[in-house]
Amino acid sequence: MSTYIVRRLLLMIPTLLGITLVVFIVMASAPGGISTQSLVEGQNLDPQAKKALEDYYNKLYGLDSPAHIQYLRWLNNVSPAGFTFNEAGELDGFSLFKGSYLGMSFRYGRPVTDLIAERVPITALLNIISIPIIYIIAVAIGVRAATQRGQAFDVGSSAMMLGLWSIPTMLTGVLLIGFFASDQYWRWFPTSGLNDRVALDMVFLPHWGSLSDVLILMLSVLFATAFFIWMSRWSKPYTRAACFAVVGLLAGFFMADALPEKEQGVITYLMLISLAAALFGAVAYAQYSVLRVFFMGLVGLGIGFIIAAYFQEGPFIRGFLLDRAWHLVLPVICLTYGGFAFLSKLTRTAMLENLLSDYARTARAKGVSDKDVLWRHVFRNSLLPLITVSASLLPSLLGGSVIVESIFSIDGMGKLAVEAVKGRDRELVLSITLISGLLTLLSYLIADICYAIADPRVSYE
Repeated sequence: MSTYIVRRLLLMIPTLLGITLVVFIVMASAPGGISTQSLVEGQNLDPQAKKALEDYYNKLYGLDSPAHIQYLRWLNNVSPAGFTFNEAGELDGFSLFKGSYLGMSFRYGRPVTDLIAERVPITALLNIISIPIIYIIAVAIGVRAATQRGQAFDVGSSAMMLGLWSIPTMLTGVLLIGFFASDQYWRWFPTSGLNDRVALDMVFLPHWGSLSDVLILMLSVLFATAFFIWMSRWSKPYTRAACFAVVGLLAGFFMADALPEKEQGVITYLMLISLAAALFGAVAYAQYSVLRVFFMGLVGLGIGFIIAAYFQEGPFIRGFLLDRAWHLVLPVICLTYGGFAFLSKLTRTAMLENLLSDYARTARAKGVSDKDVLWRHVFRNSLLPLITVSASLLPSLLGGSVIVESIFSIDGMGKLAVEAVKGRDRELVLSITLISGLLTLLSYLIADICYAIADPRVSYE
């Protein structure tokens, strides 16, 4: 294994060279290319100032040199070992530890390293939250659907996952903003950004006016959550469905009542009440206890917060943390629903293939419990397709989601990459390409190692 890892690491060097070379050639061959004229046009400068600025750009980026010299110069800058130059731009020597320099951005006039350092934490935050949600939901639904093949849960979840996967992210983002972040319907969430300006001056944690408000919040949340979880575990499905349908009916009524007056009407009330009651009743009737407990626990948690807000006496300051979480709700929904819809179907297929295999039947025939067969044997052998998909997770931490970040005006890496391409920012585009390519190759290597861990039959010796 160690020999294989070293060989793969060495092969990354020519692969990264090829990736960056292709990107550089495409940018250089595009109409207009990259030149000093393209950088100074539209600035309304007098001829002398324009000439001085062009000379500055030529000295800084070497744009007056042939294309291959420009690429070699950039390659020498980003390489930790290479040639060094003095202040006059003359060759000074060769160093093995000169360090990497990603250059200055054309568009922003700032070091590329600083720009990436600002944007990466934002994109990483979005992915660190969304990736666990994707895998937890996908595994829970996929495994359950596979074990109940052809039954109501399998058919219903398959249809729902197919529908979710078919909805474009851009449409979902626009609809979420239109319904839940606009004055026309429910203004429950912000439309853009990750924080309000006033939240930057707030304390980090939420703050209540008095100790009694904190006690009311804790008691209401604990009681409401525990009560709804207890109700979700009732053994009689029709009783559960009836009780939660009433809860859904009340929730639909209050949602309709929260609409602006011009949007309220009998049809609106009936539609929201019917949809909410049907959703709550269907979830309560489901035989999948994990789904019932999770959904009803969230409902109880929300009701607990609403009760606490109603009886609160002193002022409430949401703080930086709660404000950030409030801004993340809609972007995280857009980032997760397509992922768990696809992975749940993939998990179901992989589980079915292994559930029907000979080793699973043999284990059951030897008296191994169904739970051990499912999780210790079948699920482990079903991990390979999930590991393959997870190989794209590490690059996504940097690449971000261009669509989601653009819709919600989030200054992440995806939006930065689009702006760099539109502005022909060569240094920034090449740097993002280099780092994304490196993370992609590393993730594939990690996936190959995980193959060997999950399946002992896989060997690279």
